[in-house]
Amino acid sequence: MEYKDYYKTLGIDKKASQDEIKKAFRKLAVKYHPDKNPDDKIAEAQFKLINEANGVLSDPEKRKKYDELGENWQQYEQYGKQQGGNPFGGNGRQYAGNTGGFSNDGDFSDFFEQFFGSGGRQRPRNRKGGDYETEMTISLDEAYKGTSRIINVESEKLRISTKPGAYTDQLLKIAGKGAKGSTAALRGDLYVRIKVQDKVPFQRRGDNLYVSQNVSVYDAVLGGEILAETMTGKVKMKIEAGTQNGKTLRLKGKGMPVYGKEGNFGDLYVQIQVLIPDKLTETQKELFEKLKSEQ
Repeated sequence: MEYKDYYKTLGIDKKASQDEIKKAFRKLAVKYHPDKNPDDKIAEAQFKLINEANGVLSDPEKRKKYDELGENWQQYEQYGKQQGGNPFGGNGRQYAGNTGGFSNDGDFSDFFEQFFGSGGRQRPRNRKGGDYETEMTISLDEAYKGTSRIINVESEKLRISTKPGAYTDQLLKIAGKGAKGSTAALRGDLYVRIKVQDKVPFQRRGDNLYVSQNVSVYDAVLGGEILAETMTGKVKMKIEAGTQNGKTLRLKGKGMPVYGKEGNFGDLYVQIQVLIPDKLTETQKELFEKLKSEQ
């Protein structure tokens, strides 16, 4: 039986913190998830292995026993199989694709519970189910207004809703909707990671939005009004005479909603791009020549 180095599997040091373990697992889960590697048996096997490793190392008690066993791990693993166990089915947070489908290949084998649990072959009476994690992709408009999705977890349909101002990598926790435990009260939790898609022409930085706005050379020189693009439609913006190319103007309160703070909004920053005409009529050329001579 080959010794499995779970630290090497996740690419972390043996002194790694729980937060470092979580980050390493999430990164690898995304990389090797079957949805991103269809028909790739190697990626599929790696995905199962990192789930297995995370299930051990994310549990402080199991991690401690794993560290204590060292090379004797093979003997105990083999013993667990002989006793009818199903070693390393996965009990950490399971990663699922954006389709909302989840699978729980089984709880940790009796191997752990026989040697590290309450003793004997009897399963612990109070066994908490593992956590699940999935991604939910929404548009910038949905992030602005708030939205919802229906996903399936353990044959149960759940409506996951976001408030206005949702942002990329935001992690929503739905308590008691993860893997089943020994009782309904000990069911694991569901974590939903939000991914917000970009929207042209906006760039989002926190609660603020940034956009470029074309302005004619005549409006830049003489001043005037333009229609600036916002998330709720176009609004009039005043351009001062002599506005320079690249200047940034602010529209207060026209950015993204501040998550969890109803009525609060970020700002919209508009960068002016002065358009220089590439074709001039003879009359326009004469006027520009006259302006040039009067400098």
